Amino acid sequence: MRAVLQRVSRAEVRVKAKEEITGRIGKGLVVFLGVGGEDTEEDLDYLVDKVAGLRVFEDGAGKMNLSVADISGEVLCVSQFTLYGDVRKGKRPGFSAAAEPGEAERKYHLFCSRLEEKGLPVATGRFQEMMEVDLVNDGPVTILLDSKKNF
Repeated sequence: MRAVLQRVSRAEVRVKAKEEITGRIGKGLVVFLGVGGEDTEEDLDYLVDKVAGLRVFEDGAGKMNLSVADISGEVLCVSQFTLYGDVRKGKRPGFSAAAEPGEAERKYHLFCSRLEEKGLPVATGRFQEMMEVDLVNDGPVTILLDSKKNF
């Protein structure tokens, strides 16, 4: 599994065709989540633990020392298969490493549920919909995560 995390002061996601807001948060993390075809439950648990415990919020001394839970923050999770886009050859990305839609959707919802089990409020996009994400990146702070530890 892969994720791009952004520390935000606020964010929202809407389904483009319907102009319907499906998720909105205040201070917290936006997680763009990609599910790979070879991802296991262990990969999912690794990323859940990383996202929940990542210390990217400032403490009283101005150091990044607090997690999203520590600051009573929220998470906006948006599925993004394009994180598995392979552009090493040519100019058009190939997505053969991404999970099949049914399995990706199951793991996406499971990821969100496991964050909620850790006590984090989670808002979501809508799987397989064209969406628009508005966010205010706080810092800016952007972190890349990969359960296979490729980066």
